[in-house]
Amino acid sequence: MPNNKPTLLFENHFKIYVLLKDKIPFESELEKQQIAYYCDVENQPISDNRIRYFLLDSDRAKLDAIFTETGIVGHIESLPIADYRDEKKALKLYLKVAAIVLGLLLLVALFDYLVK
Repeated sequence: MPNNKPTLLFENHFKIYVLLKDKIPFESELEKQQIAYYCDVENQPISDNRIRYFLLDSDRAKLDAIFTETGIVGHIESLPIADYRDEKKALKLYLKVAAIVLGLLLLVALFDYLVK
């Protein structure tokens, strides 16, 4: 990773967290935009599915554009944000399963009614 520079820790920087599932697209966009970053994955816990990036203050406008265009969810330390797209997919799955179970129960009740 040519842009993964630990020297930027000695400059004006800020931390941003990106969900683990967005790691590859986010780093790809950083490389395309030639934005210097530092990500030390080995020294951070990934228990909450977030990866910490150190970025220069001067690149904030470019990062805003990346987050807006790609839909990647990024946040700072004090404000963890969930990716509601994943929750929406799970809710749709739950509703489909509930509809199938309800349909099967109605078919069994109808069959029982017709047999009697």
